[in-house]
Formats: sequence, C-alpha cells, structure tokens
Amino acid sequence: MATGSNLSFVLNRPNDVEFKEKPVPSLKSAHEVLVAINYTGICGSDVHYWVHGAIGHFVVKDPMVLGHESAGTVVQVGEAVKTLKVGDRVALEPGYPCRHCEACLGGHYNLCPDMAFAATPPYDGTLTGYWAAPADFCYKLPESVSLQEGALIEPLAVGVHIVRQAGVSPGQSVVVMGAGPVGLLCAAVARAFGASKVVQVDIVQNKLDFALGFAATHAYLSQRVSPEENARNIIALADLGAGADVVIDASGAEPSIQASLHAVRVGGTYVQGGMGKSDITFPIMALCIKEVTAKGSFRYGSGDYKLAIDLVANKKVDVKKLVDGVVPFSQAEDAFRKVKEGQVIKILIAGPNEKDVVGSVDTSVDEEKVAAVEEATKEGGAACC
Repeated sequence: MATGSNLSFVLNRPNDVEFKEKPVPSLKSAHEVLVAINYTGICGSDVHYWVHGAIGHFVVKDPMVLGHESAGTVVQVGEAVKTLKVGDRVALEPGYPCRHCEACLGGHYNLCPDMAFAATPPYDGTLTGYWAAPADFCYKLPESVSLQEGALIEPLAVGVHIVRQAGVSPGQSVVVMGAGPVGLLCAAVARAFGASKVVQVDIVQNKLDFALGFAATHAYLSQRVSPEENARNIIALADLGAGADVVIDASGAEPSIQASLHAVRVGGTYVQGGMGKSDITFPIMALCIKEVTAKGSFRYGSGDYKLAIDLVANKKVDVKKLVDGVVPFSQAEDAFRKVKEGQVIKILIAGPNEKDVVGSVDTSVDEEKVAAVEEATKEGGAACC
C-alpha cells in the first residue's frame, strides 16, 4: 500500500511550475495496479509544454503534472490482476486506449482517437509519487534490467516502432536524421535488427561524436547547403551507392526531411518519426519518381514495449549510455532547464519517495548556450512520443 508522499511536479502555465502534494490515486478498476514511481526521464514534449504550454491543438488549460517516461514498483494490485504482484518492478506505458474503436480492434491502439496519454492535456503525467494504471500497460522488468533503465523503455519503444515501420532487415543501410534521444535509439535498434550501415545526421558535432560511440557506423554534420547536396554528401560518406535502403527522420526539421527524400534509394523506405512544423515544403517529385514507400510513425503499438525490454535485457541496446545523471525530485525544474539547454541526452528525476539520491548532474544553465541551441534547432521538433 502507498505510505509515502504523492508530491507532484505541476505545470500551471508556461514557465510556471510548482511542487504540489496531491491525493494518492485509488484503483478505479479491478484490472489496475498502483505503482510507486522510482525514476522518470524528460522528453522533448515535456519541455515544450513547460516552455510553450501547448503542442499543436493540445493546450494546457488547467494545472497538469508533467512526465511520462517512468519506471516504478507495484505497491497495490486490483482483484482481477494475475500478471503482477506487489514488489514487481515495471516500465510504464503511459497511454491507455479505449480498446473498443476500429483502430484498437485492428491492432493499432496507438491511433485510438480517445487515447488518454500521460502529460498530454487534460491528463496528468508521471512526475509524481504514485501512479494508477491498467496492469496490462505495466511491463515487468527482468532482474537484469534496472529501474533506471526501465525509465528509458518509453523512448526506446518509440525507436522500436519507427524501425519496425521501416521494416529494417539484416544487411540494409539506414540513415537517421537527428541525434537526439529518439534518433540515437533508432540507430541502435536498426543495428540490433541487422543493419550493416547506420549513418547519423545532425547539426551538433558533439551529438555526432556520441552517436559514433553508441550505435552509428558513420556520422555526418549537416551543412548549410541544399538538401540535394547534403544528400549527396551523406551517400558519398558511407558509400551508399544509389542511396540508403531506409531513411528515418527523427528531427522534424524541414531541411532534414527534404534531404531524406534525396538520400533514399529508388524503391527505398522513408519513415517520418519527428514532429516539426505542421506544414512544410516537401520534395514530392523525388518521392514519386523513386517510388519510395513513405510512412508516418506515432508513439508505439502492440509488442513494441516488450521488444524494447528484450533489447535491453539481452544487451542489444545499452540505454544506460544515454543517461547523464540522476537528480532528486526537488531538482526537477533545474533538470528541465538543462534539457532545454540541449547539452545532455537524458537526465533522470528520482521519485519523491526515493531516498539518498545525490544529484550527479551540473544543473547550472548557460543562457547563451540555450539561445544558441534554440536558434540552431528552431525549425525542428521532437520525435513523437
């Protein structure tokens, strides 16, 4: 049973957050469990809500708890729950579909029009002490996977879904536009799926340096030239011949999307995983004359979480490398500032009931660096999750 604090990190309006003690949630169904949150990562969407108060038509109108990349420990189970018990460590899938619509019944529950998703208005998120959730959306972690790794399963599942959408198979060449967390994880999943060449593309050199030590076989620093020239440079760098078998955009930036269609080979596959501006100039001629298979990708679907956990458990993807440090709950806002600065990959925030957590991240913020990163990335967006 819940015995600790349910302190929550609440967004009131843009750039206005507070810590607020909220009631411990009660189980609304015999199929739910109550989870004590141990660790939560920060997603680009969380930062966007914090700064702007909205993403597209999702607008924060009432105070909302932030966070959705979490892992925790089961402290209470509903009467009908057979798959979990008190004490189990779980990764949380933070979106719950209606289970009854055409999309859900067709196996695409991520496209459910009535999805309730954590930290997406009007639903509270997981930067809190306790979280009630359907048991089948809580995935038990094997002993070999830590709770901190469990908090990275959510963004890894996004990468898994994108790479599955692309149908990556052994021996293929893959170009990934963007070296943020999801882009890096897409590269790692592509390697785990057998891709022989994985080219990571970004506008920030230190991100590319990290990518080469993480999963990428090649790295390209995007230049201020035409999309066609950037594409030619990428192809030449990795000796891709007529182009890459698969190109994934995890940036949402218009120039990257344009270069993607010029970098993919005839008959290749292009997947849009990053979200940027609602409307862009798109090279439709390249899409048509190459007969490119183009797909969107949104969050994650059936089997993605289980596969993500398996990749971590079997040492196919080392998500620990993405974590720059862990901070106590009291430093949540400082951690958000550091992520906004763009000089870290992942910071984990310990739950309010975690003991003896010492902040291992320098949470001071260089405002000039923030401005520079925002200027460099203002055309792009976060990978969808």
